[in-house]
Amino acid sequence: MAPNNDASQAKQPEIKVYWLNDSRAERAVWLLEELGLTYSVEIFHRNSETNMAPPELERIHPLGKAPVVTVTPASANGPAAPIVLAESAFIAEYLVEHFGAASHLAPPRYHPGITAGTPAAVGSETESWMRYRYFMNYVEGSLMSPLTLALVLGIFKSPKVPFFVRPVTGFVADKILWGFVYPNVFRHLAFLESQLATAPDGGPYLCGAHLTAADIMLGYPLSRARGAFADLDMGGGRGKVRDSFPKLWAYVDRLMAEPGLKRSLARMEEAEAAKK
Repeated sequence: MAPNNDASQAKQPEIKVYWLNDSRAERAVWLLEELGLTYSVEIFHRNSETNMAPPELERIHPLGKAPVVTVTPASANGPAAPIVLAESAFIAEYLVEHFGAASHLAPPRYHPGITAGTPAAVGSETESWMRYRYFMNYVEGSLMSPLTLALVLGIFKSPKVPFFVRPVTGFVADKILWGFVYPNVFRHLAFLESQLATAPDGGPYLCGAHLTAADIMLGYPLSRARGAFADLDMGGGRGKVRDSFPKLWAYVDRLMAEPGLKRSLARMEEAEAAKK
């Protein structure tokens, strides 16, 4: 998507997204669309047998994972070395802090002391700012752990395990899932439901009235959590997951309908088609 004016285009660094199918890289593309930045994309695909990222990604970042974004500053003195960004939250915070000043995706209602580099008085932070900082760390630090563990344990119940040992591996997986993983997932979903009920300015987003990078970070795991856990019965008369968190699922629907997300998905479809 083109930036808003020629001046910004002249000054904008060169941005490139290294995209891997079925990865969290979609969040970086969505954020770039929301910020109105020009960027290019390089497509990578997982190994069909191992589901691992190709080794070529290690040339970009030693861990060989996605997303990775490079930002090459504009320089009058010749080519500059690209800045390599990895980890979704770090990528999002870097892009928002450098390019979000004219966007509704700037961290909501930053305290002036913080943005000016002067420490704000303890306790003077706004609720929106506190939520933004919290949820940017919460997604990968807390939420993704049980979701990823549920995905991994699900493999032990799948046809990828030989049928003659699957009853044993499936039994062990279910013990762990229902004894530890699912209760933690349900706790996170209930927490987010309560956070939406108390969002600043009545929401409809977690940090208040406007979409933020924290919402974009949450969209990926929550949309997949709904698909993976919707039919689970939570026990104790609480009903199924799909019926137990109306505010949360309405929030997910809202995120999935965001024009910026739709633009990012269309962009990736175009990039995939061009690669074939």
